[in-house]
Parts: sequence; C-alpha cells; structure tokens
Amino acid sequence: MSEQNDILTTGEKKLERSKVMEQKVYNTMKLAGATNIAIGVISLVVGIVTGILLIVTGGRLMARKSKILF
Repeated sequence: MSEQNDILTTGEKKLERSKVMEQKVYNTMKLAGATNIAIGVISLVVGIVTGILLIVTGGRLMARKSKILF
C-alpha cells in the first residue's frame, strides 16, 4: 500500500502517461505535416503541368488560326 501512496505523491505513473500522450500528439502532428507537404508538392506539380499544357495548346491554336474556318 505504501508503494501506491509513493506513486501517487511522486506522480511517476502520471508522468509516464503524459509522455505517452505527448508522443502520440507529436506523431500525429508529424504525420499531418508530412501529408500537407506531400499534397502541396502534388498541387504545385499539377499546376505547373496544367499551365504548360494550356500554353502549348493556345500556341497551336494561334499558329493554325488561318486554317480554322467558321
């Protein structure tokens, strides 16, 4: 019984639980940050590719505008 009282007064068990919770929170934040970076890179690449395709397509249309009949 005195061991339990010692644990309650020193707070060792509480500190261990707190460390575990902090590690879980840190891991969750790390995963969220990595996901945000990955999505940002993907968005950047898609945006650049889309812009290039639009410029190329517009250039082709302008180059062939004399051949288009309406």
